[in-house]
Amino acid sequence: MTIEELPTPGVHGGGCGCGGHDGDEPTIDATAIPHRLRHAAVLGAAGSMNAGESFIIRAPHLPRPLLAQIMQLPGEWTFEVLVDGPEYWDVRTTRVSL
Repeated sequence: MTIEELPTPGVHGGGCGCGGHDGDEPTIDATAIPHRLRHAAVLGAAGSMNAGESFIIRAPHLPRPLLAQIMQLPGEWTFEVLVDGPEYWDVRTTRVSL
């Protein structure tokens, strides 16, 4: 079956048609993502954010290198440490503008 042949349900909730919606700030738990995929997964999520949207990165350490990579994406970004270790760090990541 090709992608074109897949059944397409009516759009409900979010624009993808899955029926879900993004009511709360999503959290990406990087501790649950294999190490070699972490940065790519988080950068992909960051790239999908619209101006004014935010998500939380949960990491096993303060993710300074990853935050520096996010800063290289288009737009203006802000970061707020919500949980400062020692078991994990939560960082609110907000795309202020595109």
